[in-house]
Amino acid sequence: MRNAETNLAGNTPTESARTEPGGAARNYIGTTGEARPGQGLDQRRLAGYLHDMIPGYRGPLSILQFEGGQSNPTYLLATPEAKYVLRRKPAGGLLKSAHAIDREFRVIKALGRVPGFPVPEALALCEDEGVIGSMFYVMRHVPGRIFWNCRMPDLRPEERAALYDSANEVLARLHTVDFAALGLESFGRPGNYLLRQISRWSKQYEATKTEEIPEFEKLIAWLPAAAPPEDGLSTLIHGDYSFHNMIVHPKEPRVVALLDWELSTIGHPFADLTYHLMEWYRPTGLDTRGTLRGADMPALGIPTLKEYVARYCERTGFRFSGNLGFYRAFNLFRVAAILHGIAGRINEGTATSSHAAEIVPLIRPLARAAWAEACEAGAQ
Repeated sequence: MRNAETNLAGNTPTESARTEPGGAARNYIGTTGEARPGQGLDQRRLAGYLHDMIPGYRGPLSILQFEGGQSNPTYLLATPEAKYVLRRKPAGGLLKSAHAIDREFRVIKALGRVPGFPVPEALALCEDEGVIGSMFYVMRHVPGRIFWNCRMPDLRPEERAALYDSANEVLARLHTVDFAALGLESFGRPGNYLLRQISRWSKQYEATKTEEIPEFEKLIAWLPAAAPPEDGLSTLIHGDYSFHNMIVHPKEPRVVALLDWELSTIGHPFADLTYHLMEWYRPTGLDTRGTLRGADMPALGIPTLKEYVARYCERTGFRFSGNLGFYRAFNLFRVAAILHGIAGRINEGTATSSHAAEIVPLIRPLARAAWAEACEAGAQ
């Protein structure tokens, strides 16, 4: 049950309607409501844990569940004096290396030591499944807005320009941070990131397959040979860098917290960058977040894809190289594979989001769109 009066900012922004095939129209996410069936928390046990582990914690405690959290269920914990956010592993059978709550906590904790880097304060990691039934971590609540619609219709052009530039700056800072100095040298394996990702998501597709999707099979065969050389460039990457994982200041057009680090690792920064660039090339109608494809960019105040990449390169000192068509195909393939995994959890009855069923009809069209991009990039 959703509660439209509570969101990340503690208020209710206008959710102006927008018609997109494949899901409900909305501009923001972050609303909360009662826990969905089977996803409630033991309030007494959790309150006792918070009292013991978080300095200054004082109850009573109330718990609401955020509407998102397709992978890891996420909750708002409120007391009279403070608010916190809890992320936990979901129930049911889990794929190997998926839902790595402890990795999320580790990277957030490390980046919290970088002056001014926008992450929530990481407070406690609980590996004792006896508290709420699974591993979880708690972080400080950050008030703000989370934009779902990448065109951000409630903003003025100059605000969009500033917010997109803020997102660009945060990504550039992430890709240039000294991860070894933060103790993250073992957070992932440098090199061969693209090939490892192709293998990982191919295996997820195979593990959750209920019927064959021809375009998936073609992509699995084409992508490994088409992957560009990585030239030894390895950085800390987010893995799901998109506006739906950024908290924006309640009133100002700037990113104040970056969320959902489940897919973070040591990898190639151009994979992270081009995933984020899907805002510009995402096919129309295949994602309820919308797309900038075909938009009047000057009127919106949003930079073109080429301008955005150029600004990123200025900030990082990197020179973007490689077949952009490959990256477009790879990222759409990756999204389709992720959604395919969610579909598998729907079949098991363990999907964690109330909107999970909306994404199932998008999987096959996304795979087709990915193969179309591959063909544009030279696939036969």
